[in-house]
Amino acid sequence: MSFDRLSGRATAAPDPDPERVIEVLDDDACREIVSVLEEPMSVKEISEEAEVPLSTAYKKLDRLTDVSLVSEAIQIRPGGHHRNRYVSQFERIAIEFDENRDFRVEIERPLAEPERQLVGIWSEVRRET
Repeated sequence: MSFDRLSGRATAAPDPDPERVIEVLDDDACREIVSVLEEPMSVKEISEEAEVPLSTAYKKLDRLTDVSLVSEAIQIRPGGHHRNRYVSQFERIAIEFDENRDFRVEIERPLAEPERQLVGIWSEVRRET
């Protein structure tokens, strides 16, 4: 289950399969890729920064995207040459047991920009009242 870290409420993101998340995080190249994704990057940039072959970067990004740990966006550039950029989609991951002692994955995701702005506005209102 995914959670908004400020409200503590579940978000609309799908529940990832705990086994698949654990398998992906057990992969050295996947962990290295996630560790370099501090900002949106192209596959070539990721490959160079994580020091993995380009073909490996593509494969690992597919795995990370499949379990919603990384997302892909298209950067529209002048002249019609678009390029894909990848970005990390979590701030924290917790793997724990649920009430039936089955594994459960909680993913704390960053707030989207409009949500971040709203939190800032409400924080200002509270400070002023």
